[in-house]
Formats: sequence, C-alpha cells, structure tokens
Amino acid sequence: MYRALTVASSLLAVAQGQLVGTQQTETHPGMTWQQCTAKGSCTSKNGKVVIDANWRWLHTKTGLVTGQDISYTNCYTDNNWNTTLCTDNKACAANCAVDGADYTGTYGITASGNSLQLKFVTKGSYSTNIGSRTYMMRDDSTYEMFKLGPNVEFTFDVDLSNLPCGLNGALYFVSMDSDGGLKKYSTNKAGAKYGTGYCDAQCPRDLKFINGEGNVEGWTPSSNDPNAGVGGHGSCCAEMDIWEANSVSTAVTPHACSTIGQTRCDGDSCGGTYSGDRYAGLCDPDGCDYNSYRMGDKTFYGKGKTVDTSKKFTVVTQFIGTGDALEIKRFYVQGGKTIANSNSQIAGVDGNSITTKFCDQQKQVFGDTYTFKDKGGMANMAKALEGGMVLVMSLWDDHYSNMLWLDSTYPTDKDASVPGIGRGECETTSGVPADVESKSASASVTYSNIKLGPLNSTFG
Repeated sequence: MYRALTVASSLLAVAQGQLVGTQQTETHPGMTWQQCTAKGSCTSKNGKVVIDANWRWLHTKTGLVTGQDISYTNCYTDNNWNTTLCTDNKACAANCAVDGADYTGTYGITASGNSLQLKFVTKGSYSTNIGSRTYMMRDDSTYEMFKLGPNVEFTFDVDLSNLPCGLNGALYFVSMDSDGGLKKYSTNKAGAKYGTGYCDAQCPRDLKFINGEGNVEGWTPSSNDPNAGVGGHGSCCAEMDIWEANSVSTAVTPHACSTIGQTRCDGDSCGGTYSGDRYAGLCDPDGCDYNSYRMGDKTFYGKGKTVDTSKKFTVVTQFIGTGDALEIKRFYVQGGKTIANSNSQIAGVDGNSITTKFCDQQKQVFGDTYTFKDKGGMANMAKALEGGMVLVMSLWDDHYSNMLWLDSTYPTDKDASVPGIGRGECETTSGVPADVESKSASASVTYSNIKLGPLNSTFG
C-alpha cells in the first residue's frame, strides 16, 4: 500500500538510467517457474530475474581515461542529482548511463533453480544496499507477462521466518510494459534488460527516470531517507498485491486504476503515498485488502499459528470469474494440509475472499475511503489481470509509515479495538527504518516454486 524502496550507497550511486554503461556485465540470474494445464501436469519455464533500474549505478556515459583506468562521475549521489549533468529531465537522459548489476555481491540477490532469495542489507565492496525490487523475465530483454484470468490460479512458496516487524516481503503484479518502455520512449535505451519502466498504484514519484526522461525537475530529497527523494513526475498503473507480508501479518490487496497501463502523472495530482493529496490520482492507493488480523482473526497467521510463519508454506491465490463478479480467493498449504483463508469476524462484513460485496461491506464498516470502487473496482482489476502483468518480487522497509499499516495499529492515534484499526501485533513504535536496518540487517525472504494454471491445477 505505502511502497517506498531505497538503497543506501557510498561510492555507488543509484538511479533509473536510460543509457547503458559497460563497467559491469548485466547477467540475469536464472529462475524457473511452472505453467500448469491440469493438476499434476505442469511444464517448467526458464525465466530470468532483473533488478529494478532505480538500484543501479548511474554515471556519465563516458569516463575520464587516466593511464589504464577509467573514472566516471556519478549522476546521482545519496539523494541528490548532479546539477551539471542533470540540468533538466532531458539532459539527464542524454548524459547518464545505467550500469549492469552484481546481483549477489552488491544486492544480496541469489537465484537457484526455482527459488529466489532477497537479503535485506548487503555490504558490498563499494556500497551498503538496502532491500531490492526484482522482475521475472521471459528472456534477456522482455518481462514475462502473466495473464491472471479469468479462472486462473497463481501459487508460490515463501519462507519469511526471519522477516520481523517493519519489513515487507512483497510479491505482486503490475501493468508495466513488457519491454520496460523501450519502444514507446526513444530516449530509453536500457529497457527491461536493465529493469526500467516501473509503475504501481501509488504512482511512485521516487523513480529517477520515467518515460525515458529523468525525474530531476522538482526533485526534493527525502527528509528521513538519505538515499531517496520525490520528483515532479510519478508512474501509475494497476497493481495486484498477491502478497505483502512479514512473519507477523499479511495482506492480499487489489488496487484498481482508471487507466490500467503505465501512465506518467504530474506532481501532487499523482496522488498516492508520495503526494499531498493521497486520493488525487488515476489509481486507488488503499486497495480492498484482506488481512486476517484486521478482519478479526488474531490466531490465524503468525509464528505458531494456523499458518505457521516460522516455517515455509505455500500461498495459493485464485481469480474466479471476471468483471464486477471477479472473486479473489486465498488458500494456504502447509505440512501437507490445505488451509482455507480465515473468515471475517467483523460484524457486517461477510466471507473469506475479496469480492465486490466484501469491498462494499468492508469500506462501509471500517469507514475507509472507497477509491477502489471510484477507479473501476473489480471490473478494472479484472481487465488488468487478464491483459497480462509483470511479476515483482521485492523486500523493503517503509520510510513513510514504518509498515504500521500492515502489521500494527494504524492510524496510531486510533484505538486498536475499533474495527479496521488493528492490523497486527507489532508495537506502534516498531518499523522505524533506521532501527530495522541496524537490528535486522540479516533478514531475508525466499520465494520459490512459482506455478500458474487453471483453477485447482497448481496445488493439492
């Protein structure tokens, strides 16, 4: 819901570059997933993983040669742009190149077979990296486009046993362009190969490049994140949060947008987390979420609970029907047992799946702003799902609200006993990024065994 991802750096700088550097070869880690046609009938696909361009070193397109050494000038350092190289958005795209990634050494990303591990803090030779955002690729220049309906299920295994309060191991889908905007924007020379083109329902304005141009004009460095800021543009698109979770709480949340595909927005009219008016944009920033704890069942999810987060388990999400009648249904599998999602224990809200009726009831009972319906609700979500979406696998901490919206009492000035306010057992003082980054540096999440197929084909 309130996504903000950052990377700390010293000698390396980070930005979504549009030209391509040559200092580090870009070799995408391989990761397999399975396409199923019926239960027990699945075919392995050889996917690849790419890290988002926002994490990469951004430097001058040509370096200064001294003897046998070549030195480059950073286009972006800490949370500031180089004002000589990046006098405006177009100049930045013309002067700056994004480079390849050392996935394991710099970013703590390790792919093996059908699994992907993301480490939270990685101390490399030149930098300290915080979190990551990665995408599944079909090949070295194209994102895999997953079609999630109608009547499709998506399944994966997750180990988040060492993700404490304040962290979010998120696996979700967004309506990005399959080539990262390479064809649409002539100044984008990097494309999906270098992780460009991100968008989501928060219309994020912390992206360094959008639509093949820099985001330097109007850039304001963050007051509490030494590596990030907010620019004059954002990047919007529909988002299906299959999984936002740590070992304490989890939520599944569709976010509808009035315009489904990647669209650039301007300033506070973007809405979302990064803007003064949260509800001003094309997209629904809150979504219609199902968090078992928030829906009244405090015994269902967590360490030692029905779904025991101290051990690996399987997450199954079904997309049943289409249009306004779309139903998003959740199961878990652990220890050989299939576990139905917990039922709502909130008076006036029925069921254990996300439907138009559930959203109508929940928003009314909780008194939440209902932008999900305003932006097209289940009908627009179904269009996005069926049109094909890019799979995102990430790990992040939250410089805007300390992840309290996921795992604590939120808003913090409300009584946790009021329906909809209690979202998890974490203290309201938890999740401060500086604390999480120092005390939980060794945290990690592992996603594995991804499957896509018709209903009831990927589990059981």
